Amino acid sequence: MKRTIVWSLFFLCSAAHAGLAYADAAPVSAPRELRDCDVCPTLVVVPRGRFEMGSERDGEAERPETPVHTVRIARPFALGKFEVTRGEFRAFVTATGYVVAAGCRVQEQTLGARGRLEWRDDAVANWQAPGLTLPLSDDMPVTCVGRVDALAYVDWLSRTTGQHYRLPSESEWEYAARAGGSGSYPWGSNPDLACQYGNLYDRTSHARLEFGWSYVDCEDGYAELAPVGRFRANTFGLYDMIGNAYEWTADCYRKTYDGAPTDGSPVTDAQCALWSVRGGSWMTRPSRNRLTFRGRDPNDARYSYFGFRVARDLRP
Repeated sequence: MKRTIVWSLFFLCSAAHAGLAYADAAPVSAPRELRDCDVCPTLVVVPRGRFEMGSERDGEAERPETPVHTVRIARPFALGKFEVTRGEFRAFVTATGYVVAAGCRVQEQTLGARGRLEWRDDAVANWQAPGLTLPLSDDMPVTCVGRVDALAYVDWLSRTTGQHYRLPSESEWEYAARAGGSGSYPWGSNPDLACQYGNLYDRTSHARLEFGWSYVDCEDGYAELAPVGRFRANTFGLYDMIGNAYEWTADCYRKTYDGAPTDGSPVTDAQCALWSVRGGSWMTRPSRNRLTFRGRDPNDARYSYFGFRVARDLRP
């Protein structure tokens, strides 16, 4: 009873500030966590609020990030505290016999003609062997999974727990990643401060792999994937929203935000060819790790730097 009263007051306090652009986007106490089964991801309750989605103001903003528009998240929802891990995904595969199609885009193990590592489609690479050069552990994000595989996973969680699991919408993802901030990144606007907050393409990665694009001028200690939760959480208590693995969303990709929903719901299209991915990864240049950067890929694309995070509706 006491916990119910505390959290009722928390959401009332958040709603009382709804007239300010970011005031209702930051919790006033420790994040509330949920876990529906022993092998289920840990979830964090994200409070309702509103924010300005997209970017037009910094030199790296791209047309798909425009126009900036106000989105109102009317109800709290739950989001994975971490990206779905290899161990969590293995529990799903073991329980269901689900087979992820083989084939994944991986880095070459030898230098290309330009003297740096390049990328190729490997017909036998998969989520268990995603073509990385360093040892993997079950507390790292699962990668080499397509959006279609992520949807199968959340469907299994829903059937297993009786709760409604899903992928987050793009606007829910950006709202949760921003967590009340207004910079290009969760920590501000200087990409070189990234290494306390996430696993990006940094000096460590650049020295070992040299992909030929810019990197953050700091060291996060990981040349490729990192175990989840090794960096600072954002204000909402969420980890690795930027970096480590790109995250699939529920949205069909559109070239701009013209006509985009303003209530937190996803963009849907029965004929969708490309789907939105967010957050950047361990191997992406700093500009693609910005909060507002939008990737787009086919439903069944599988890359060694693509994973996902789950969302769950909360019952009234």
